[in-house]
Amino acid sequence: VQLQASGGGLVQAGGSLRLSCSVPRMILSTFWGTTFEWYHQAPGNQRELVATSSDGSSYYGDSVKGRFTISRDNNKKTVYLQMNSLKTEDTGTYFCHARGPGMDYWGSGTQVTVSS
Repeated sequence: VQLQASGGGLVQAGGSLRLSCSVPRMILSTFWGTTFEWYHQAPGNQRELVATSSDGSSYYGDSVKGRFTISRDNNKKTVYLQMNSLKTEDTGTYFCHARGPGMDYWGSGTQVTVSS
C-alpha cells in the first residue's frame, strides 16, 4: 500500500495550506477502519504526532489545536490536513501514517516551509 502525500509548499506566517494523503490502492472497506495520522518533523528533531483520525474521532497535538484540522474523504480514499494560522515553527516535513491490524505504512513526506 502506497501513501501519496502532497500539498506542501512555501507560505508566509499566518497563511494556510492543505495537505493530502491518498491511498488509491487500499480497499475501501479497509480505508474506513484505518487510523490515519499526520506527523511533523522539524529539521534536526524527531517526528511529532500532530493529528489523528480514528473511528470517527479526531485528536490533535497541543501545538496545533485550534489551527489544524484532519479530515477524510472515504470515497476518494484521501486524508487531509488543513493547516491555518501557520507559524514558522510549523516548518518541516509532514508525513502521513496509516495503521491498523497488521498494517503500518508511512508516506514519503511533503515539505512545508513557513516564512516570517
